[in-house]
Amino acid sequence: MKPFVFNTAASIQLGAGKIAELGEMVRARMGKRVMLISDPGLVDLGMVGAAVEILEKADLEVVVYADVQADPPEAIIHAAVEMARSAKVEGIIGLGGGSSLDVAKLVAVLALGQETLTGMYGVGNVKGPRLPLILVPTTSGTGSEVTMVSIVTTGKSEKMGVVSPVILPDVALLDPELTYGLPPHITAATGIDAMVHAIEAYASASPNNNAISRNLACEALRLMGGAIERAVHDGGDTGARADMLLGSMMAGQAFANSPVAAVHALAYPIGGHYKVPHGLSNALVLPHVLRFNAVTAPRPYAELAPHVFPEMAGMGTQEAASAFAEGMQELSKRCGLQQGLREMGIERDALPMLARDAMNQTRLLVNNPREVDLDAALAIYEAAY
Repeated sequence: MKPFVFNTAASIQLGAGKIAELGEMVRARMGKRVMLISDPGLVDLGMVGAAVEILEKADLEVVVYADVQADPPEAIIHAAVEMARSAKVEGIIGLGGGSSLDVAKLVAVLALGQETLTGMYGVGNVKGPRLPLILVPTTSGTGSEVTMVSIVTTGKSEKMGVVSPVILPDVALLDPELTYGLPPHITAATGIDAMVHAIEAYASASPNNNAISRNLACEALRLMGGAIERAVHDGGDTGARADMLLGSMMAGQAFANSPVAAVHALAYPIGGHYKVPHGLSNALVLPHVLRFNAVTAPRPYAELAPHVFPEMAGMGTQEAASAFAEGMQELSKRCGLQQGLREMGIERDALPMLARDAMNQTRLLVNNPREVDLDAALAIYEAAY
């Protein structure tokens, strides 16, 4: 048996209305003074205020940092760390989408003042310890609540990753009721993002690709394949919302241990330069990367196809892999997502620049089942244009 390592959150707690137990969870694991990290959108929706009320009813002192933005730059992390240190907080709570959760994971380490952000970039460079950490997702997409990855925008557009089991939370609290208000387009983009996590984890060339991740990826795709269109077109479908949240978390567990590859590597420059949301960036390049990979490595996609599209069961390997790529593109279209880079205001003459930037994502490209060089990256962007 091939050796592997599988890490995930120490405790996963899922249930409708589970957010009401947040105060009890915090009291059991943290000191009296805690920091809640979120974003302005959740402040406007009243979700931050509701969480603060739950915490204060548990006799906790709460400091709020709610200035997180999508694809958070280093300045956001530094500002949150400074607030945490000034307030001498004893625990961190992340509430929101992937960006808020990623920031919370880093602040939990950096607030202790023993490490630097730049020193943490890369794989296995976080020494620890960290403050107690609870993560509460409000989207069904990133799976950040169970991953040992945090993504930061460095400089003007490039993204860097912090990868370490140290930043896995003590508790991942999943409450599908927190996702009921997601607009259709965000539901679609984050949902396809989560499906990409499962697809890339299953097909990953990483030496740590393992049976646990593959099984989680299959179940995640089964859940989300049956739920995403219902969640997009009927935001009040509680069953669909629950399946999307659980599927997203399982996909997060899968790719946290069997890492993602070329879809993410090519999506990052799109988000970095054009501020396209991460999930949509993934959706734009996904079918074209699948077609590219299926030329030499069709088997994993053929194996995944029936989990999302039951009608593809019984197809031959190459036929199923091709049908899977077409099926994912059609699913994205039915969910209302844009289908081409030109729709995002990206100029054709910018494609070589995007391809060059994608080549910097060596941490991800090494996991792709087919080698991606500069010419291949450019060809994929051309196909996605």
